Amino acid sequence: MKNNLRVQRAIKNITQAELADFIQVSRQTINTIESGKYVPSTVLALKMAKVFNVPVERSFNWKKEIENKNQSSLHRVGLAFHRLDGCIDTSIG
Repeated sequence: MKNNLRVQRAIKNITQAELADFIQVSRQTINTIESGKYVPSTVLALKMAKVFNVPVERSFNWKKEIENKNQSSLHRVGLAFHRLDGCIDTSIG
């Protein structure tokens, strides 16, 4: 699974360590997710999307054939994202 977390971090001007602190994981976890070696759990993906204030679909890109098979799952993730609103502190600085 591809992602654009590195770009989103650059836009927000935060380091891997800062993102890790915001979502309560190690910096190494952020590094392995960014490099595509690790696919985050739904909850972790939602937390990252919340930090960047974007839909989870904008943070992670699924291949077309996988996306078609998992359309209903993606919809459920989107619904969960909206429910997560307010559950984590996304303030920076």
